[in-house]
Amino acid sequence: MLIDTHLHLDAAEFDQDRAVLLARARAVGIGEFVVPAVDRAGFTRVLALAETTPNVFPALGIHPLYVDHADEADLDVLDALLTQGCAVAVGEIGLDHHMPEFDAVRQEAFLGAQLGLARRHGLPVILHVRRAQDAVLAALRRIRVAGGIAHAFNGSFQQAEAFIELGFKLGFGGAMTFDGSHRIRRLAAELPLGAIVLETDAPDIPPAWAHGGRNVPENLLRIAGIFAELRNLSFEEIVRVTSRNARMALALPGSS
Repeated sequence: MLIDTHLHLDAAEFDQDRAVLLARARAVGIGEFVVPAVDRAGFTRVLALAETTPNVFPALGIHPLYVDHADEADLDVLDALLTQGCAVAVGEIGLDHHMPEFDAVRQEAFLGAQLGLARRHGLPVILHVRRAQDAVLAALRRIRVAGGIAHAFNGSFQQAEAFIELGFKLGFGGAMTFDGSHRIRRLAAELPLGAIVLETDAPDIPPAWAHGGRNVPENLLRIAGIFAELRNLSFEEIVRVTSRNARMALALPGSS
């Protein structure tokens, strides 16, 4: 079964049809879903979904674009929840230098604090890295963690190799489905197969066929098919390898 390693299932965009969309995804062979929180309010939502929905696994973290509304108490809450062993990763955390109005210094402080929590609890991390590849790599070298996933990877081959050397897998999804995304498609085709996991990031980063509309979980099936074409491998092999990679990257049940 395919594993969607990044799905914001708690998003308001799914409030009207969440169960239907999950059922449709399961029907086409997507068996497990990793749902990262983006702020303290999301911790409760994500954990509730994981408790009530089979094969939905929570990650807990404060997203870099939400740190302006976060405080030290949120980190204490995160620490307490991680102590309970209720998350498969710390995430979604990272840096976003695409939007200059957000406080880069504050982002770096929250990233460092959450990497420290991940190290303390022995958990992998799910990284948001937007126009900040080298800065995130520098943080990872300062604060070593148990690997994880660089979500929606969009860096260079050299940066990809640096993440891989630090024990990370690289997430590919909707952006890979556009014919014009030459660099991302080349990365997906040429990076080591053992370093790649698949994701939707639904409801965000819709694939080409969604025409800018809402991304949904079942799209992972066609994303995987395009990845198989780019690698010139069978669909079955892509399912097997990317699912294995996801289990290696995250503390999922059944991981060795």
